[in-house]
Amino acid sequence: MVVLHHPDPAEIELVDVLAALGHPVRLDIARALADGEERYCGEVLPDVPKSSKTHHWRALRESGVLFQRHEGRRFYLSLRRADLDARFPGLLDLVLTEPR
Repeated sequence: MVVLHHPDPAEIELVDVLAALGHPVRLDIARALADGEERYCGEVLPDVPKSSKTHHWRALRESGVLFQRHEGRRFYLSLRRADLDARFPGLLDLVLTEPR
């Protein structure tokens, strides 16, 4: 069984969220999940090497940005929008909006 660490909503720190989203690949991952749908990890940024994605998923999960669950041989990702919106209202809308 795979055990993944996800911080409790009250433990999510703004500095950790901003640091995680400050990397272009991690920001792209969060934007790919911004619609609220859960996605199989292989569907998210298929052109990025798996080893790199694993590193970025961990950074996003441990900062509280993503929820990652394991089912069989697959991992699924979703954005922790409700937790982040409750903790930092408006942050995701501001950060995930594509620049014009």
